[in-house]
Amino acid sequence: MLNLGQISSLFPFFAILNQAFMQSIAFPSPHHEAVHQNVILSVRGLEMTYYAGHQATPVLKGIDLDVKAGDIELLMGPSGSGKTTLLSIMAGILTPTAGHVRLFGQDITSLPKRQLAQFRLQNIGFIFQGFNLFPALTAAENIGVALQLKGVPSKQAKTQVMELLERVGLAERADHLPEDLSGGQKQRVAIARALAGHPKLILADEPTAALDSQSGRRVIEILGQLAKQDGCTVVMVTHDPRIVDIADRVVYVEDGQITPPSSPIKGKIHSESCRE
Repeated sequence: MLNLGQISSLFPFFAILNQAFMQSIAFPSPHHEAVHQNVILSVRGLEMTYYAGHQATPVLKGIDLDVKAGDIELLMGPSGSGKTTLLSIMAGILTPTAGHVRLFGQDITSLPKRQLAQFRLQNIGFIFQGFNLFPALTAAENIGVALQLKGVPSKQAKTQVMELLERVGLAERADHLPEDLSGGQKQRVAIARALAGHPKLILADEPTAALDSQSGRRVIEILGQLAKQDGCTVVMVTHDPRIVDIADRVVYVEDGQITPPSSPIKGKIHSESCRE
């Protein structure tokens, strides 16, 4: 297993998490704060504008959104509508131009970078469209990295790695490198990594976009089980209509705003601000 310094040199994103972990930053647990009506994620007045010289391009225009614990929420809409930007701000990866994001009662938009990295490490699992697996690490080691960064003892981490691989149906592929895995298998490893340490919020960016129909269905089933069996909240960006079947709510984003769709999908779409 690589040490944290070697891991950090391979992947800058994990370097940020490693820095926060090594600083052992302490702040009150978000689970000790009361969350109104079981809402764990609250977005208010969110705006995002990109600047190129003197030209401003607004991407998000005053988003209000509440997400309840244990729900599966889909962000759908045309390409370029702002869905991935919204998801990235929810994850604390991007900083909004205006507005606030509260997660488990903590305003993450006001946290210093190192505290934000630690908070994200402890509370959020992220599933990337492009998998983002370390090519030189096996499936088991890719998951072990996340547990090591979270400070899980080695023996306990090894047990949890195998439990996670078993859960996504890849225990027999534990020692395989990413290049020896299919696209669907890589995504399942990425899901297992996102679950490492039992985060209560999973954010996923187009988790089935690069998969064939069979692999996509398997990923959908796993994500559905997360909410039902673990009480985990899942928010994902997708264009895949198959995922609507497992969703509690579909939020339609267009031109940087949450808008009513032209026609409801199975009556699950909420329009306007999506406030309950």
